[in-house]
Amino acid sequence: MSYWILKTDSDVYPFEQLEKDRETTWDGVSNAVALKHIRSMQRGDRLLIYHSGTTKELVGLASVTSQPYTDPKKNDPKLAVVDVQVDRRLPRTVSLASIKADPAFADLAVVRQPRLSVIPVPEHLWRRLLAMAGL
Repeated sequence: MSYWILKTDSDVYPFEQLEKDRETTWDGVSNAVALKHIRSMQRGDRLLIYHSGTTKELVGLASVTSQPYTDPKKNDPKLAVVDVQVDRRLPRTVSLASIKADPAFADLAVVRQPRLSVIPVPEHLWRRLLAMAGL
């Protein structure tokens, strides 16, 4: 199992919408590095959903429910998507500022590459993020 942060603009597809939808296709990714990460996802991988934009915080948990596949809405075989299922809202959001304040996260892409929308998270940092969220 792998661990990931998926970023979404809170005014485009907020976590509240994922809660209503229960499951969605995670699309709209075009960055080559982010697409590489999507292609390496597996069914059952765990996800933290991050609101970019004004709030800049981790807000919820989800999981990957499909193997990666070509985006059916686009006529471009380079674009990959996965299906995502909501798990739950975090008891406490985790702000980007609090992540940046912890030296353990210095090499995490959410700190180093702020525009990257799909971010792998090593297991030890995943556990630390969950602890910060009250889990």
